[in-house]
Amino acid sequence: MEITFSNNKAIIENIDHFDLKHTFECGQCFRWNEEEDGSYTGIAFGKILNVKKDNNVFVFSDTNKEDFENIWFNYFDLGRNYGEIKSCINRDEMIEQAIEFGSGIRILNQELWETIVSFIISANNNIPRIKKSIEMICERYGEYIGTYKGQKRFSFPDANILKELREEDLKECNTGYRAGYIIESAKIFSNERTTLDLFKELNSEMSLKELTRFSGVGPKVAHCINVFALGKRDAFPVDVWIKRIVEHLYFKEITTPRKIQDFAYEKFGLNAGYAQQYLFYYARELNLGKEK
Repeated sequence: MEITFSNNKAIIENIDHFDLKHTFECGQCFRWNEEEDGSYTGIAFGKILNVKKDNNVFVFSDTNKEDFENIWFNYFDLGRNYGEIKSCINRDEMIEQAIEFGSGIRILNQELWETIVSFIISANNNIPRIKKSIEMICERYGEYIGTYKGQKRFSFPDANILKELREEDLKECNTGYRAGYIIESAKIFSNERTTLDLFKELNSEMSLKELTRFSGVGPKVAHCINVFALGKRDAFPVDVWIKRIVEHLYFKEITTPRKIQDFAYEKFGLNAGYAQQYLFYYARELNLGKEK
């Protein structure tokens, strides 16, 4: 991997195992959108970024060397060897097909507070609606951080801002019954030492217990937060798509989320979270495991 910096761009050649569509459309993030030229524009850590792939060259636009090294390199998990991970979890023909289908997925290292709110909103919801709700929250309560490609862009609002809102305010952002959960979680997050460092000191099980203290955070949402914000890649979120695909490929019968997680931990070990993303993307994109 070779990185050069020029004119507010980071240009990287030879990034293996990285596809923009696979990464941004695998259900792990909600603020990245495809542009007409095939690039993706998103916002994270209060920064706007556009990413485009041209042959095997990736161009990260609207960033400088300092931000790329301090934010984006880790955000895109560029220091990790995904070839080794794939080799570790490639245990049978079924997962091999899922890995091949979503071969360019990289798990993003996202902001903790934004991830908590995003996956509270995700409960019993679909991705277009989740993205719309989050964008409305950002436009109303986030900070204006610039105009890019003719569109005003806003940061994700701090917990101290959201905790002061009324449920009616957030319901106007299409959050529905989740509005109260978000406000109560904002109060907990802003009033306690809820930091990335604190959670990183905990193992996955202890982290799950801490996360489920937040209003609206059940086991599935907590597992998502563990994987996508806390770097705990042994977590294995079980949603409707994962339940369907694992039952379809492995169990051949209906089973419980707990049994599916136990199966995943035994089969994929510390890399279960990566296997989950390959299986989720494979199932959702091809509509696998769903009764006709």
